[in-house]
Amino acid sequence: MTAPAAGACPATWTVGARLTPVTGQASGFVALDSPAAGTYVGDPATNLVLPTSGTYELVADIQGSQSWGAAVVNAIIDARIFDVTAGATVPRTDRRVILIGSTTTGANGIQANASCGALYTVTGPTTVQVQGSWRCDVGATTQRGLWILNFRFKKVAD
Repeated sequence: MTAPAAGACPATWTVGARLTPVTGQASGFVALDSPAAGTYVGDPATNLVLPTSGTYELVADIQGSQSWGAAVVNAIIDARIFDVTAGATVPRTDRRVILIGSTTTGANGIQANASCGALYTVTGPTTVQVQGSWRCDVGATTQRGLWILNFRFKKVAD
């Protein structure tokens, strides 16, 4: 084994470790009464920007709500984390927040909580948001909404 030539080794080293992880969080509300059934919408005010390339842990704690005045079948609220930059759903983040399979009575409402999350690798600055959609196969629902209670990220790898 031969020693390196004089001057071949750097005199100083730069360490890229972070003492504090890169993080961010947001909260808000997505109104689902106006969009057409099956249309995913988000609230740009709750967008998060993943600032640099790397792998991030994304987590969204959400609460869905809807009401109905007569019998309904398959009254659904869904949520997902969406990569706005790429125009694609973040893999493995689709969640069914509410499913009312069938009711025979009227005038009722429900709220339910869910979480969705994933490890997500990006190649540069990336904007992500929580989106919601609704559907009702028979009957009609109102007062549909998706509360984004806590949407957050933490960078876990470069």
